[in-house]
Amino acid sequence: MANIKSAKKRILVNQTKAARNKAIRSTVKTAIKKVEAAAAAGDKAAAQAALQAATKEIEMAASKGVYHKNNASRKVSRVSKLVNSIA
Repeated sequence: MANIKSAKKRILVNQTKAARNKAIRSTVKTAIKKVEAAAAAGDKAAAQAALQAATKEIEMAASKGVYHKNNASRKVSRVSKLVNSIA
């Protein structure tokens, strides 16, 4: 355990930020799973609605620095491609 006051603060701040990042990543994963579930069911309307919500979550996560912009772009591209492949 750290003895210096600033080191103790860094530990607390890092824990807080890690928890926040974990929560944001979790919401993104959940949103992507909803898109995948709708696509698997073949429901194009629901998949498009879920895609819009998932895209928003991913872009917000990227703007907060949780995901790199290229990683976020890749995620959006993959789910978009999945929804567009529904006949």
